[in-house]
Amino acid sequence: MKIGIISDTHDRMEAIKWFVDEFKKQGVKIVLHAGDIISPFAAKPFADFNFTAVFGNNCGEKLFLRDTIEEFGGKIKQGPIELEINGKKFALMHEPYALNPFAKSGLFDYVIYGHTHEVVKRKEGNTMVLNPGEACGYLTGKATALVLDTERGTVLLLQFY
Repeated sequence: MKIGIISDTHDRMEAIKWFVDEFKKQGVKIVLHAGDIISPFAAKPFADFNFTAVFGNNCGEKLFLRDTIEEFGGKIKQGPIELEINGKKFALMHEPYALNPFAKSGLFDYVIYGHTHEVVKRKEGNTMVLNPGEACGYLTGKATALVLDTERGTVLLLQFY
């Protein structure tokens, strides 16, 4: 199963639309957003996916953002949240406050976070820790997201130019 992982989109619509198109080209059916979507309009391009997100520290209009996402069948909650997808266990959060305990617990196959705007792919025991970086590209100059293939155990880095 291919899962799109994205974070820190910060309303940069041209990048959001590019990543949505790339996710579709890659055969992604599920998208996990690790926070800082920001505005409700920036969530709408994800409507074609099974979409789950966590709120980020910069999301101002949380109620309308939640309503917009729920209108297209998606979910957004305050993180960290736990998910099970095709028998794999995920922890999804924005800020990495609980990152180490989640990663070291051995309870999760994947721990995903955002907030730092830096791409991370590392193993902690049997747990893969992933940060897709920043989809907006504002801080690092690199707009990035990931495609996780849970069957192959691979992670593809996507970069918008």
